[in-house]
Amino acid sequence: MSSEVTTETLVIGAGPAGLQASYLLKQAGREHLVLESGAAAGTFFTRFPRHRQLISINKIYTGWDDPELNLRVDWNSLLVDDPALLFTGYTPRYFPHADDMVRYLGDFAVKNDLPIRYDTRVAEVTRPDDFVVRDQHGGTYRAKRIIVATGVSRQYVPDIEGVEHAEHYYDVSVDPQDFVNKKVLIIGRGNSAFETADALMETTSVIHLAGPGSLKLAWQTHFVGHLRAVNNNFLDTYQLKSQNALLDGHIKGIRRDGDDFYVKVAFQRVDEIVKEIRYDRVILATGFRFDASIFAPECRPQLTIKDRFPDQTAAWESVNVPDMFFAGTITQMRDFKKSTSGFIHGFRYGVRALHRIGEQRYHGVDWPSRTVEPTPDAVTEAIIERVNRTSALWQLFAFLADAVLTSKDGTVRYVEEVPLAHLHEAVARGEFGDVESYLTVTLEYGADHDKVNPFDITAGRTSQEDTSGLDGRYLHPVVRRFRAGDLVDEHHVTENLENEWDSEKVHKAPLREYLR
Repeated sequence: MSSEVTTETLVIGAGPAGLQASYLLKQAGREHLVLESGAAAGTFFTRFPRHRQLISINKIYTGWDDPELNLRVDWNSLLVDDPALLFTGYTPRYFPHADDMVRYLGDFAVKNDLPIRYDTRVAEVTRPDDFVVRDQHGGTYRAKRIIVATGVSRQYVPDIEGVEHAEHYYDVSVDPQDFVNKKVLIIGRGNSAFETADALMETTSVIHLAGPGSLKLAWQTHFVGHLRAVNNNFLDTYQLKSQNALLDGHIKGIRRDGDDFYVKVAFQRVDEIVKEIRYDRVILATGFRFDASIFAPECRPQLTIKDRFPDQTAAWESVNVPDMFFAGTITQMRDFKKSTSGFIHGFRYGVRALHRIGEQRYHGVDWPSRTVEPTPDAVTEAIIERVNRTSALWQLFAFLADAVLTSKDGTVRYVEEVPLAHLHEAVARGEFGDVESYLTVTLEYGADHDKVNPFDITAGRTSQEDTSGLDGRYLHPVVRRFRAGDLVDEHHVTENLENEWDSEKVHKAPLREYLR
């Protein structure tokens, strides 16, 4: 008797993305199974971040009664019908403890009765016809489709001579007493590097952080994966000359001499002058990458961005393995260092869009839509209502779009939360019906927003009478018109401090005139 399990869709990984995918599949009544290597959901968060403070905000007191608006400042909840299963009910802390995330994800899986097999580590994925997955116990699972939601589970190790002498963020001690009076080099300048530096500042003698290029700060770039203010106390100690330093340059080599480490640094600020510096400890905090080793050659996904992520189509499908889809942080290759697909508050909407793509492709279920009266007034009201309420377009800015589709017979339909790149391709293929022209509605930061100091009150000033919106640098709605996939024109709705785009004179009337 065969022990093989057959299902329609296999989801690999019971982290936030895998749970979100499973929840939506179950809601739709689709046969599926989730395989999880750990003993419970969300095992990544039992170990990371190493110093246990999340940097995803958890704002409970918003002044809003609308649960949709509340999701704009709730970066941890999954999309769920039951308000008792929102993360905001688990802790009042603005920056939560990682253990709260573990508890939340465990409850989400149990209370939604999701079909998860724990302690089931995928050892191999093959594809003789359907996908066949083998676990560490020899059990096999067969499915027509597969959703890979494993995250980035392997340390990304840069090509540095002697890099094997460095300790890894993955398992370096988190006890500051282990670094008393030590001179420490941390290679990497992301949040994990600064998180480590902040934790060790009280006990070390000196800390250097090193990496190439200019340091990017999230408050200026609006990419939350860049350095967050909650992690940048170290910058004060550097700029106020308290021994610590930020090294702008490339690490050329690490050599060990007894208990000491000598590191060659090529400084970019001084024409790549190479200097060798002595340290007591060297820590590698250069991030993580996708692990493709479990996939057999016939179904191994092509990788991209220094082989850190699987390469994906606009529908999050592998570019070389049909019916293999990706969910969660590994989907950030689609908006790498631009929007929020690498984080829960972004990819929860991406997973919902992926689910709708699957429903449309495999089950003939049209993307949810509603009919709008084909008049400038009606379309204006529909757009204004959405941009003042949506959390999806807010979180996955410039990536997800609402669309106003005009058919050849004049019928107008409004569809929500479609990945922008997928929308253009799907309309061209006729997946949204007989569309003559269409509008896209996105929330976007203005051009060169990352080059403007947001605290410089003289930068980007405009007249109160300016309703064009074109000079806006802050997040604001953008409406673009397309015909046959080609951009015809666009309209920017003027930005607003409270993100309330409901002024008749400033917001509605110019949009209505544009549509007219």
